[in-house]
Amino acid sequence: MSSSLNVQLTDALRRYVDERASDKDVYATPSEYIRDLIRQDMQDRTIALNVLAGLDDLKHGRLPLLISKLANVCLKS
Repeated sequence: MSSSLNVQLTDALRRYVDERASDKDVYATPSEYIRDLIRQDMQDRTIALNVLAGLDDLKHGRLPLLISKLANVCLKS
């Protein structure tokens, strides 16, 4: 299921979106470009949250399982 979202853009932003959604680029329509931006933002946010969680683990002395296993392997060598 899909739904619509009406977004108001300045003239400069609209020109930029239209340029990115031209035949010269990857996107065929402005909607494809906007959807891709949102997907990329979702991925970036997930990565950032995982990094922050990892830093919090390190700050509190909790090593993620993978790092613990890697450290054990290195110590045995």
